[in-house]
Amino acid sequence: MSVFNKFLGKDFLAGLVVFLVALPLCLGIGLASTNVEGITSLPSVFPGLLAGVIGGIVVGLISGSRLGVSGPAAGLITIIISSIGILGSYEAFLVSVILAGVIQLVFGFFKLGIIAKYVPTSVIKGMLAAIGITLILKEIPHLLGYDKDFFGDESFWQFDGHNTFTELAYSMNAFQEGSVLIGVLSILIILLLDKPFFKQNRVLKLIPSALIVVLVGVVIQLLTKGSFLEVSSKHLVQLPVLKSFSEISTVLFFPDFNALGNWQVYTVAITIALVASLETLLSVEATDKLDPEKNTTPTSRELTAQGIGNIFSGFIGGLPITQVVVRSSANIDAGGKTKSAVVIHGVLLILAIFLLPELLNQIPLASLAAILIMVGYKLTKAGLFKKMYVKGMDQFIPFILTIVGVLFTDLLKGIGIGLVVSIYFILRRNFQNHFTKTEADGELHIKLSEEVTFLNKVGIHTTLEKAAPHSKIIIDAINCKSIDQDILELLEEFKKYGSVHKEIDFQLINFQHLK
Repeated sequence: MSVFNKFLGKDFLAGLVVFLVALPLCLGIGLASTNVEGITSLPSVFPGLLAGVIGGIVVGLISGSRLGVSGPAAGLITIIISSIGILGSYEAFLVSVILAGVIQLVFGFFKLGIIAKYVPTSVIKGMLAAIGITLILKEIPHLLGYDKDFFGDESFWQFDGHNTFTELAYSMNAFQEGSVLIGVLSILIILLLDKPFFKQNRVLKLIPSALIVVLVGVVIQLLTKGSFLEVSSKHLVQLPVLKSFSEISTVLFFPDFNALGNWQVYTVAITIALVASLETLLSVEATDKLDPEKNTTPTSRELTAQGIGNIFSGFIGGLPITQVVVRSSANIDAGGKTKSAVVIHGVLLILAIFLLPELLNQIPLASLAAILIMVGYKLTKAGLFKKMYVKGMDQFIPFILTIVGVLFTDLLKGIGIGLVVSIYFILRRNFQNHFTKTEADGELHIKLSEEVTFLNKVGIHTTLEKAAPHSKIIIDAINCKSIDQDILELLEEFKKYGSVHKEIDFQLINFQHLK
């Protein structure tokens, strides 16, 4: 009974919250991804929903991640739109999605998930903070009842020519009173339920605040119908209503394998595989850092799971899949403990399509926007900035520039900016920290560090070149476990030529274990 209660109180409710967050995201991304000029035969929102189902159930069952949630990603929208335009049909695009999945299986087989471990912590934390700020800025218009941009957009530049900040300005002049009421009340409820008094209550602590917010939003929406506070239908969840099970065949698209003869299909597949894999690996690292229990996700297994998920998604007409930080963060915030919550959210998406569309269409977007705003707030608390500042400029600057990059471009470009800056500081640190030196009575004693690489060559060479004539230099490798061959050659050459010219007493000691 205790196990059942734990499951019911944690994973089921967390899965329900993730479902409520994922539903409008899947709808918004699905609609935005299939808006391609010049292509007439296109699905509407169902590809996004199908990708959410596959991401929840298939990837959720195979993945080694306890808390990571997969589904359609806003970061792939531009690639999807351009790819459909290049290939000429959605059916041909689905072939690319399947091939992308196969490529990801290859990535997993060769253990390429290890790449994620090379992303510096400062960049990952910058990414999390940037996602948090982006969520807040992007969801404020939806909270106010202004839904010109699709729900879940993360890019600075929008398809309508606006950007994150101009959209905010427009929303301030076009808000709906009912949406504002629901949105503000939803945020207050979440803040209130996070207080110790409520978190310690035996009943309330079992119910995620996001679920209460949605229920309150629906009640207000129903009670205010016909008044000036009524929320218009376009500011509610807009899930397509299927009148019968047989209608599903009219909204499903399947791959056209005749497209295998088109070389562009393979180019698109490689692009999707690379971008989706990178987003997944970054999300895995971010989710592991958010995990209260600090579990480590096997990254190569995750690539395999994503590959299988994309193969499934492509076969049934869904969009490409990645692991997504926003949904994963919502899962953690709602108290998810195992992958059961992830699978449950996928099952609920299926039920939503067939059994509950009319009920779910009563949910105000303002309620869901409030939930995402609070998720964003928890990702980017002021204390995080203080912690990164205390760690030093080599950590703080990449952190800040990652945030700026993501805010004003998109996720991958922002990460790229952060990585470049981090690499600069890593190289700089390597040049400075390759040895320790002490100098006394005209004798310079240099003790090499444990790892001496090619990156240290310039620093060592500069130190030797600056040595005064007729001095004494001792290079001690007693602590050194590995040394680059280039460094050994540099030392031998200086001993043979440089030290002779300057009449320097040059000694290499404790090098026997390195040769």
